[in-house]
Amino acid sequence: MKRTAGLMLSGWLAVLMLAALLVAPGAVLAQSTPAAVNAAASGDAQADVPRIGVVTMQPGTIFFERFGHDAIVVVDPLSGAATSYNFGYFDPGEPDFISRFIRGEMMYYLVALPLQQDLGYYDESGRGASVQWLDLQPEQARALAADLAERAKPENARYRYDYYTANCATMVRDTLDKALGGGLHAQLSGRSRGNTYRSESVRLASPAPWMWLGFDLGLGPFADQPLSRWQEAFVPMRLADALRQVRNSEGRPLVQSEQQLLAHRIDAEPTEQARAWWPWLVVGLGLAAGVFALRRRPRLLAALALPFWIVSTIAGSLLVFLWGFSDHHAAWANRNLLQLSPLCLLLLPGAIALLRRRRPGRLFRIVLWAVAGLSLAGLVLHWLSLQAQYNVQWIVLLLPLHAALAWVLGRASRWPLHAR
Repeated sequence: MKRTAGLMLSGWLAVLMLAALLVAPGAVLAQSTPAAVNAAASGDAQADVPRIGVVTMQPGTIFFERFGHDAIVVVDPLSGAATSYNFGYFDPGEPDFISRFIRGEMMYYLVALPLQQDLGYYDESGRGASVQWLDLQPEQARALAADLAERAKPENARYRYDYYTANCATMVRDTLDKALGGGLHAQLSGRSRGNTYRSESVRLASPAPWMWLGFDLGLGPFADQPLSRWQEAFVPMRLADALRQVRNSEGRPLVQSEQQLLAHRIDAEPTEQARAWWPWLVVGLGLAAGVFALRRRPRLLAALALPFWIVSTIAGSLLVFLWGFSDHHAAWANRNLLQLSPLCLLLLPGAIALLRRRRPGRLFRIVLWAVAGLSLAGLVLHWLSLQAQYNVQWIVLLLPLHAALAWVLGRASRWPLHAR
């Protein structure tokens, strides 16, 4: 088994979107651990009660490390051995692995391994790690440890993976909630900071432009619902922060103490930043102005529009596939289809005709205006806020361009055949 890369959508924009949407926290087998873990745990452990902690690993620099990772650690009260229960493994040797990956039907595993082995990779790559020791009742700690041991057996370890609702962090969250008798969900589900799956994904992917671009284009309205603190815990660092606010069954803070295991030696987790749409509008208007400036040079304009229409066709086709033929539900009903329409495929023959100094046919003009009309419909839907999707930046970037191309190239019949 290998370490997961969770959240990726797939192809040029398949790499942008599928690779992005499947990026999620995972696990790597390695060596090395701070000796302080076992020492700190065994010093306070009761004779027959395992000590329970949540280990949070900070984001790394490789695309599959961007979202961080976490695991549950159980310290044996007799031997002092620390076992990491890691929900981030998959088996690429499974039948139909690639096709299941593309369709969003991934199966992941819970794996139990020595904590020192689990931490080795993070130490080598400079990623920080810390543990939150939990204040659980003895019977809760015993039940949680027994439950994890049972679930880690090969016949029980598999689970259906979803990059937002069933990843390594949410499985840790749900396991703790079960041990607390639903107390974690009860305390976190009614609170929200206004974050969304999109905002969190784009924030964490921001150091890699191709990656945040894939998330922003590939996610549909599902990703724009305001998240409760419970839902927000799909990010390991958010879960760690939420645990600091939770009380245990007896009203005491759930987090008894925190311990730094590994120092973070690389770039820190990206901070939250407001997303402005007006720079995208400025660029969109600039592109439209450029189209009008080339209105008497149809061949050059067609040469510039051709790659744009090819990209739009590929991107739109991928969005159609993700919506209609995959289980990537976060990409369903994506209104970016109105901005990157597969109909652009029908514009390619007209562009080639212009390059060959020929007038395009009537279908070319009809499709030009249809593409512009769909883009305008996206703006109307955004104003109406019916199941809102935050894609205003793509609308104000692409609508002026589509409209300008329709206006200029749609009047191609007025150009002389020798037009440049």
